[in-house]
Amino acid sequence: MKISATIITFNEQKSIARAIESLRCCDEVVVVDSGSTDRTAEIAHRLGARVIEHPWEGFAKQKNVAAEAASHDWILSIDADESLSEALEAEIWQIKKRGPEFDAYTVPRLAQYLGRWILHSGWYPDRKVRLYDRRKARWVGSYVHESVQVDGRIGHLEANLLHYTCDSLSQHLETMNRYTTLAAEQLVAEKVRIGWRHLLVDPPWTFFRTYFLKLGFLDGVEGLAIAYMAAVYNFVKYAKAKFMSPEE
Repeated sequence: MKISATIITFNEQKSIARAIESLRCCDEVVVVDSGSTDRTAEIAHRLGARVIEHPWEGFAKQKNVAAEAASHDWILSIDADESLSEALEAEIWQIKKRGPEFDAYTVPRLAQYLGRWILHSGWYPDRKVRLYDRRKARWVGSYVHESVQVDGRIGHLEANLLHYTCDSLSQHLETMNRYTTLAAEQLVAEKVRIGWRHLLVDPPWTFFRTYFLKLGFLDGVEGLAIAYMAAVYNFVKYAKAKFMSPEE
């Protein structure tokens, strides 16, 4: 069993080295870059990755381009701000040694936010399919929240994929601005009718659910920030969609 690791990038010079250096269990690393203006491609190439330039077509399409360009059928897809924990690396080595029993595997993601590992707030275990046989699976999703659709059996790994999210609230706001635009475009494309409930009820309900029902208060002040930002995300997403929609 040979594994190709794939990463899609755009201006990820701060994190790409950490991601690639964690992929020792893989037989090659393929980086699909969508026109970075920093040193992302240079760093990836220096660390032995095969770098492919491809214009941005959306998250799912970029990740499928990376998978199709890989030399091996088994794909380990991670984002540039993620890395394998040592335990997850060891678990993947064991799969390579004994051979896969499933067509794809989920991994739990452990996120670091403002310097703290988040164990609640709906952020953990946040399981995602990341190791898969490309003959049985592919990425789907037109705007945000892309995922791997598997035509086969799915197994579950136990060790964590480490996700290094935002180091500051400013960074979180910048990221949220991009993602709310994509989410709003998806709502408009799906012809979702935005009403007062979306703008007045959903944001405070999101805060209550994240902070109380999902135990965000156990994540300290970082959990409070996550809950507030989740509420703001919902409001901005719906507000952008409302103003994008044609006048009725």
